[in-house]
Amino acid sequence: MVKEIEIVVKPEDSRNNEKIKALILKEVREDRTKITGYYISKRSIDARSKFPIYRFKALVFIDEDVVTPVSPPEYKEALQKKRVIIIGAGPAGIFAALRLLESGIKPIIFERGKDVRTRRRDLRAIMQFHQVNPDSNYCFGEGGAGTYSDGKLYTRSDKRGNVLKILNILVMHGADPDIIVDAHPHIGSNKLPGIVTAMRETILKYGGEIHFDSRVTGIIRDGDIIKGVKVNGVEEHFGDAVILATGHSARDIYYLLHDENILIEAKPFALGVRIEHPQSLIDESRYHSKIRSEFLPAASYSLTCQVAGRGVYSFCMCPGGIIVPASSAPGELVLNGMSVSRRDSPFANSGFVVEVTPQDWNQFTKSGALAALEYQKMVELSAWEAGGKTQTAPAQRVNDFLKGKISSSLPKSSYIPGTVSTDLHEVLPVEISRRLKESLKVFDSKLKGYISADAQMLAVESRTSSPVRIPRDRTTLMHPQIKGLYPCGEGAGYAGGIVSAAIDGENVASAILNVSSNR
Repeated sequence: MVKEIEIVVKPEDSRNNEKIKALILKEVREDRTKITGYYISKRSIDARSKFPIYRFKALVFIDEDVVTPVSPPEYKEALQKKRVIIIGAGPAGIFAALRLLESGIKPIIFERGKDVRTRRRDLRAIMQFHQVNPDSNYCFGEGGAGTYSDGKLYTRSDKRGNVLKILNILVMHGADPDIIVDAHPHIGSNKLPGIVTAMRETILKYGGEIHFDSRVTGIIRDGDIIKGVKVNGVEEHFGDAVILATGHSARDIYYLLHDENILIEAKPFALGVRIEHPQSLIDESRYHSKIRSEFLPAASYSLTCQVAGRGVYSFCMCPGGIIVPASSAPGELVLNGMSVSRRDSPFANSGFVVEVTPQDWNQFTKSGALAALEYQKMVELSAWEAGGKTQTAPAQRVNDFLKGKISSSLPKSSYIPGTVSTDLHEVLPVEISRRLKESLKVFDSKLKGYISADAQMLAVESRTSSPVRIPRDRTTLMHPQIKGLYPCGEGAGYAGGIVSAAIDGENVASAILNVSSNR
């Protein structure tokens, strides 16, 4: 028999294994000699009451062998002749490669950016000198956009695939085992590079290939069958299938597909600002205390409401985090958030965004499937120009945004390239700014202090998801027009974060394996 039980633990006891074990055994109320073992299946913080608590769920095994959660897979040396080209070394591409290696099929990854360590130089250049390398930045490079953003791992994708398997693979490559049980697991941008490096080493160990500084510039096909890709304008590489896992910011790929008359579609996304508060304010509001207990992590929040028929919501909330420049090309300004594992910054930031719908990009209808993308570019250009045509972010105190006046001064910010006082109503489209304004009072009623003198908004948060969808068959996961082409991950419109992208990479690789096994 297996019993699932729940115990409540004070924050100061949340790491006391002996205390937790005693509470579990007490809750089971069975003959202890019959208990063969247990493990924690979930840990979460409940801050609904005046005094926050931890809730633990555990599976207790009685009179039977302990069955542990899913173990990481075993990989095989790539001895088969079958070769699969993967474009992009983000979570979708990496996990697709690992899944192929479970069957000994050779993955060949082409990544336009640099390896995860070398990439840091380009991040420093954009932070300190406002220099954007279009092939190596916070969006492009080994590990993808998530590596140097935040490293959040929670997802609602349970129905799409095995979340536990993804987490186990991450632990296998150096992640803290706590991610297996935490309700909202987080690795941190300081630890992800080491994990990504270890995953690369696994791919190479079993015969896969990874090529950096390798931008895909063309597609090789025979009629409606893809045969391979062109890299850096001159190199030709051939494979039995091509996985397109380029991420949501690889605009050149969308233009390439469009120019090749390969079917793509405009897709709704969300757009707005990063909103930043003192972390102490969020802690006080969420934990009901002016001083956060040393046994509690920096508090987070998730807010949503409807304004004039559209969703307005927080996105990628980063407690104890910083705001970073996520522009992927010169002439644009894009913001994102990140946190290190300790989440010890004095600031909390979050995306604060509004749903974008087809009526918003009507002015770009001549661009066809690229209409939403052109709308996105328009707003990013507006922010860049308002920031002085640098990576300086236009910003405004929340109180002044509500009043429609430029802030006479701005509070301190975590954003290293700097801020400039701006009326954000002039930067953002009216359909966005109006809804942000209306939602602020709603959010303040849900989280006391959301509107405060120390809160500010920085523009623009625009890469919440891809503005383009690359269609695929629901069963085969293959592009409906081009045989052997497998759109995958965030860039194709089928994921929204590290775990969901990883799951989609696994699913696409499994679809290719299924085709291979049926031949």
